[in-house]
Amino acid sequence: MEHSDVEPAFDEQDLLPAVAQDADTGEVLMLAFVTREALDRTRETGRAHYYSRSRDELWEKGATSGHVQTVEEVRIDCDGDALLYLVDQEGGACHTGYRSCFHRTIDGEVVGERVFDPDDVYDE
Repeated sequence: MEHSDVEPAFDEQDLLPAVAQDADTGEVLMLAFVTREALDRTRETGRAHYYSRSRDELWEKGATSGHVQTVEEVRIDCDGDALLYLVDQEGGACHTGYRSCFHRTIDGEVVGERVFDPDDVYDE
């Protein structure tokens, strides 16, 4: 098997975009950002960790909702400036209750499946 050493190329804010994709179906579930620490925690624990730009903090996917992402593999793109998390998604990936964050067309048509009620999961 060929190996290539592509190092993550974090941007000036020390962030890297990471796409979460269902490892079995190929469905794109979400896009979030990671820091070095988030990537390290993901690799150490096998659960997806991300960095919230709005809250300025590291977070584990599903820590509040229980809708965790078990990471089967982490891939890096050819330039090193994006990651792909191949995950086993428990429940919904989207905080709005849908299986995927990409549950609408650009014209507003809902094309995804709502799998939970966020009011039952989050204290907002």
